[in-house]
Amino acid sequence: MNSINEFDNQHVEVESIHSVYEGFFKIQAYYFKHALFVGGVSKTVRREILERGHAVAVLPYDPKTDTVLLIEQIRIGAMATKSSPWLLECIAGMAEGSTDYKHVARKEAQEEAGLTLDKLHFMTSYLSSPGGTTERIYLYLAETDLSQAGGIYGLESEGEDIKTHVLPYDDALARLNTGEIDNAATVISLQWLALNRAKVLSEVAVKS
Repeated sequence: MNSINEFDNQHVEVESIHSVYEGFFKIQAYYFKHALFVGGVSKTVRREILERGHAVAVLPYDPKTDTVLLIEQIRIGAMATKSSPWLLECIAGMAEGSTDYKHVARKEAQEEAGLTLDKLHFMTSYLSSPGGTTERIYLYLAETDLSQAGGIYGLESEGEDIKTHVLPYDDALARLNTGEIDNAATVISLQWLALNRAKVLSEVAVKS
């Protein structure tokens, strides 16, 4: 399928980048000009961009029991629009400069859920909020034995307090459909599983 985009990176002139803030996150101000759909070039535009690196999220799925594992932890930003900031999510973590995203997924699964992951399926990647951050998130489905999964995990040094939940697939989808699960990585991962579950199960059946 051919791209419908008229422009690419060559149609953007970045004039300068200035540091605005550097702490737990880094914010930089971009000054740039870009090509216009009507022709010509824009005036200089300033945009503050959050620089936090890229992230990996993984949804453990046990095809034998048709269950998924989600983690629950506090997300303070959710208080602005939800009655509870404790969210059901995929396992996730920052790549911290690494491009070995499968390794990051396995490391985070150990830290956040005590899991040793089996086969990993790359699902997709997406830009989390490209108007305000450079972050791209890489999503994986992990075929994993969840029969012994459960417990409280997380790194105290990172202020993590994480509870694991093993849910039947239908239960997880119901929570997605009611809006209880409403964070992007988990929504996209469960939707991917809904679209591809039959294929995953058929591949498992063939191997067995």
